[in-house]
Amino acid sequence: MTYSKGLHILAEIDTAVIEALTDYAAAKLLLQKIIEKHRLTIVSEVFTNFEGGGFTGVYCLTESHISIHTWPAFERVTYDVFLSNFRNNNEAIVRDIYKELVTFFQPTGLNLNELYR
Repeated sequence: MTYSKGLHILAEIDTAVIEALTDYAAAKLLLQKIIEKHRLTIVSEVFTNFEGGGFTGVYCLTESHISIHTWPAFERVTYDVFLSNFRNNNEAIVRDIYKELVTFFQPTGLNLNELYR
């Protein structure tokens, strides 16, 4: 068996949609729908709202992970999505998750980094 590197996307979004940055409920619901749509397997999850605003959330997946962190005071969200290619080539799924989150946060600025590992 040969190893095929998976796509890891790291994104930083500036946004004026402050409501999307202050409470994790809507972002978590979106991620749950995306995970279900792509038949990914959740191993564990942690989501926390911070006093004063912002949240962090992580889905640990059999395929790897999705993490998200927000800073309403700076109108910023960062997230990363990595799915290994152990059983399937998941690059298209990683790109879809990225695009769905970009749509959700409606960026005024965007920084995208991609690496294969």
